[in-house]
Amino acid sequence: MAKSVLAPELYLNRELGQLEFNRRVLALAEDPRIPALERLRYLCIVDSNIDEFFEIRVAGLKEEIAAGAPPGPDGMPLSQVFAEIVRSARELVTRQYEILNNAVLPQLSAEGIRILRRTKWNTAQKSWVREYFFNQLMPVLTPIGLDPSHPFPRLLNKSLNFVVELTGKDAFGRKSSMAIVQAPRVLPRIIALPRRVAGCEFGFMFLSSILHAHVGELFPGMTVVGCHQFQLTRNSDLYIDEEELRELKSLRKALQGELSQRQFGDGVRLEVSDNCPRPLINALLKQFGLTEQDLYEVNGPVNLMRLLQIADQVDRPTLKFPIMVPGIPRELTRFPGIFDCIRRGDILLHHPFQSFMPVINFIEQAATDPQVVAIKQTVYRTGAQSAMMDLLMQAARSGKAVTVVVELMARFDEEANINWAQRLEEAGAHVIYGVVGHKTHAKMALVVRREGAQLRRYVHVATGNYHARTATLYTDFGLLTCNEEICADVNEVFMQLTGLGKASKLKHLLQAPFTLHQRIIKAIQNEARHAAAGRKGRIIARMNALLEPEIIATLYAASQAGVSIDLIVRGVCALRPGLPGISENIRVRSVLGRFLEHSRVFYFFNDGAEDVYLSSADWMDRNFFRRIEICFPVLDARLKKRVIREGLSAYLSRDVEAWEMDANGQYRFRKGKRGAGGHAQNVLLELLAAKVGS
Repeated sequence: MAKSVLAPELYLNRELGQLEFNRRVLALAEDPRIPALERLRYLCIVDSNIDEFFEIRVAGLKEEIAAGAPPGPDGMPLSQVFAEIVRSARELVTRQYEILNNAVLPQLSAEGIRILRRTKWNTAQKSWVREYFFNQLMPVLTPIGLDPSHPFPRLLNKSLNFVVELTGKDAFGRKSSMAIVQAPRVLPRIIALPRRVAGCEFGFMFLSSILHAHVGELFPGMTVVGCHQFQLTRNSDLYIDEEELRELKSLRKALQGELSQRQFGDGVRLEVSDNCPRPLINALLKQFGLTEQDLYEVNGPVNLMRLLQIADQVDRPTLKFPIMVPGIPRELTRFPGIFDCIRRGDILLHHPFQSFMPVINFIEQAATDPQVVAIKQTVYRTGAQSAMMDLLMQAARSGKAVTVVVELMARFDEEANINWAQRLEEAGAHVIYGVVGHKTHAKMALVVRREGAQLRRYVHVATGNYHARTATLYTDFGLLTCNEEICADVNEVFMQLTGLGKASKLKHLLQAPFTLHQRIIKAIQNEARHAAAGRKGRIIARMNALLEPEIIATLYAASQAGVSIDLIVRGVCALRPGLPGISENIRVRSVLGRFLEHSRVFYFFNDGAEDVYLSSADWMDRNFFRRIEICFPVLDARLKKRVIREGLSAYLSRDVEAWEMDANGQYRFRKGKRGAGGHAQNVLLELLAAKVGS
């Protein structure tokens, strides 16, 4: 991997690009065409994204600054990057609360969905709150007065806390001017009121409002001068020391030790209510070792994610996206047995427009079919509850050879994956944790079935996780096939993961960290050669992020050779399109909508052969060099046309709306000719879903 293949001015900053992506998500919350509860949901998504941005990216940046690390590929000094993050993030957060307070909450209130403010409670509501406080809150609250014998409590990452300003003396004659009240995580952050008390169809209160109203009850005989909510965001990245790992000889044990400390990493951001007095803010900043740059004062609750409970609890279909019933490919309706269907030809699945159930059925029939002798599967994210994991355990208990490669380092899913690994082992499955230093991000399942005198292999390969819930929320492609060469390739990758030895040459699959990067480079260069010779050169690539410098440099060179390049990049794109003489043949667009865009699709014209690949990998350093990824071709001509039409053309059409990126990394929203609702995802819903409507 080349360390520096680009002039810094040709590379956009990753962190600032990530904040720019969240501006586009926030624009969905601002869009009046989107149903009100979905607008609220987008606000919560932005809040969650920003949390993770600080927990991982900003935390890492702070460590790099402290270590005196050099600038990244964009050449911007890290201290300047941090200053730009502060400026941009504060603008983003301010806008987020403006949309909440001035647009979304008033719209919900007009629909009878109200957050009841403490200053406007009537007598019945005050009485209900008082009873709720004494019966449900006070028994689990532990106020901590700060004095020499009561040090500042250790706060969990992103927990809801209150700093209370006091006057007077307590029962022991102690005089303390400040106390901390922590809201235990067992308490709901949003409380639904009975309709008769709320006075509207759906009435809610913040836990913080109820505590504010009765915080004085926690400090009898003293006077509460003020009570202000705050939240501390901590470094949540996990680090496994290789020396420690050698001593423990178990990644699982090492990771379990780290997980217990994740909630108490170094502080990276302090959020406080904007009416909090400056002396209290200064005291909190000093306590957590933070500076003014780390402070975010907000006009509302310090964690908007808690509002997601409203979107989940309110049953108002007219205020949500229309109900969708995903379709089933016709090829799967011809025979009751899924293996019979696959033998007739490859089957393409396009989620969430088409159902994820065929993937579960694939494993279910493998688990119960007496002719199936072995199942191998990778697991990156699958959720705390998973029918698929239950089926794998069932298969193992029935005596089948079940091998599961569980990625324990899947960020924020580590605990769930550790639990699944233990349960799978107890059921008799062989559980492998992949390769230390390389996350197993490939999505693949292999079934070996005895058919007559021979063994036949069937595989499922995909761009997305084996996670039934996210398969209804993320756009992804999956392929069911018994093509012997692809099956042999998948089996070879499993052999690498579970055994030892050199990597064998694969027939069809491109694999990171071995062949994927250079094969993509060669495919781009091949288009450049065709264009330079006067033939057509065409590249279309769709992914979540584009950051790897050598890939970007090769795309620039292809553009200069005359290759027409369209990049559909949901999130961060470090390439600058439209630069005269450099990237004027490259266009970058971002599509955001009801579903999270997650598919990776790569198209190369290849002198008319039209090579189409689906992949688990984005075009990032980590995917090419620090992860185990697969990229598989779509060989069936009919399915190849489907992928081009559904996965690429639908997103490039002038009839649908999209965000278009300029050479400075700024995005302009372009409405499609279809007018309101003219979106690629809507086109695919009409084309593939079984039903869309209330």
